[in-house]
Amino acid sequence: MNFVSIIMGSKSDYEIMKNCAETLEQFNVQYEMIISSAHRSPERTKTYIKEAEEKGAIAFIAAAGMAAHLAGALASATTKPVIGVPMKGGAMDGMDAMLSTVQMPSGMPVATVALGKAGAINAAYLAIQILAITDKELAVKLKEDRIVKSKAVEVDSKTIEVLI
Repeated sequence: MNFVSIIMGSKSDYEIMKNCAETLEQFNVQYEMIISSAHRSPERTKTYIKEAEEKGAIAFIAAAGMAAHLAGALASATTKPVIGVPMKGGAMDGMDAMLSTVQMPSGMPVATVALGKAGAINAAYLAIQILAITDKELAVKLKEDRIVKSKAVEVDSKTIEVLI
C-alpha cells in the first residue's frame, strides 16, 4: 500500500499538522502520522523510516520547530522525497526552523514549504503531486481541485464568495 508518512518532532506540532492530514484525506490519500524526534529519539526515527519504506511510504513530510532539523535527518536516511514543514515558535518565531530546513548540502534535498498551516497544507499537496505522477485518477482529482481554486472569487449581483 502506497502512503505518505507525516512525522512531527513534537506533539505540539499536531494542531498545525492535522491540516496536512485533512488535506490528504480530501484526496483519499493514505498516510501515517507519528511523533518522533531526530534529536530526542534518533534511533526510533531511523527505525521508523526503514519500516515505513518497507510498508510502502513513497514520501515523507517532516514538521519541526526551532533549529530541530527533522527533515534533514530523514533525508540522510532515505532516498524517498522529503518535504520539510518549518514550525513557528521559539525565540526566532520559526526563522531558525525555516533556515535549518531549507539549507541542505548538495545531494541531500529537502523540499521546504511555508511556515505553519500554509506549509502543512502545501506539504500535503506536494506529496499528492508526487503520487499523481503514477496515479491517473489522483491526477484528475488534483486538476479538478486546481480549477475550483482558480475560481477564487465569484461575483454576482448580490454576493462575493471566496472559495478556499
